Amino acid sequence: MTKSSAVLFILIFSLIFKLEELRAALVLVVLLIAGGLFMFTYKSTQFNMEGFFLVLGASFIGGIRWTLTQMLLQKAELGLQNPIDTMFHLQPLMFLGLFPLFAVFEGLHLSTSEKIFRFQDTGPLLRVLGSLFLGGILAFGLGFSEFLLVSRTSSLTLSIAGIFKEVCTLLLAAHLLGDQISLLNWLGFVLCLLGISLHVVLKALHSRGGGDPKTQKDLGSNTDLELLLRSNQQEDEDNEEEDGFVALGQQ
Repeated sequence: MTKSSAVLFILIFSLIFKLEELRAALVLVVLLIAGGLFMFTYKSTQFNMEGFFLVLGASFIGGIRWTLTQMLLQKAELGLQNPIDTMFHLQPLMFLGLFPLFAVFEGLHLSTSEKIFRFQDTGPLLRVLGSLFLGGILAFGLGFSEFLLVSRTSSLTLSIAGIFKEVCTLLLAAHLLGDQISLLNWLGFVLCLLGISLHVVLKALHSRGGGDPKTQKDLGSNTDLELLLRSNQQEDEDNEEEDGFVALGQQ
């Protein structure tokens, strides 16, 4: 339930860094999705203050992370529009940040495991290595698709896509594992889907409109002016060459 605040933090930081414009429709979409996800995941449970602040802090840091990632990907002068370039620069830092946690919590167990370092049969070892290799490929594809989506759209769209994935996961859990869904949960599900659908419609209308006409007009004017100046410069050079040939002929 606390994780539903992630989309709110992404919206807040997108407005702070001026990646999004403050619009009533955008605020309505985010409130519908966050409120709907909160209601959809609502359950009577024991409240834990430490867990609450940990999840809230993770949502806060996630909002900063994806808004800054959008700034890196959409800044032309940095040259990181290609997701591969972004992953090349960011993944080593992510590895250095996660490796100490891995070493503390899983390093001893992994180093003494009979499936990897203390293996006695090559069959389990190959299966484990194959699983790790497949997981690495899937993780690479996930990171690539996330960076590609942020570079083409926004961090807010990525967050909404992740929420849609979570909704599908919860529905599958209810269908396959028998989790109970109350009337309040279903109402939250409807609100969440309504917000996601509204976001998709707004994105489609914005794409069909072709963006800001004024900006496109200015870009077109600048391009035409640049071509005109190049054409005039080329004509001047041709005239100078003709004058030089004429002068040589007269001599």
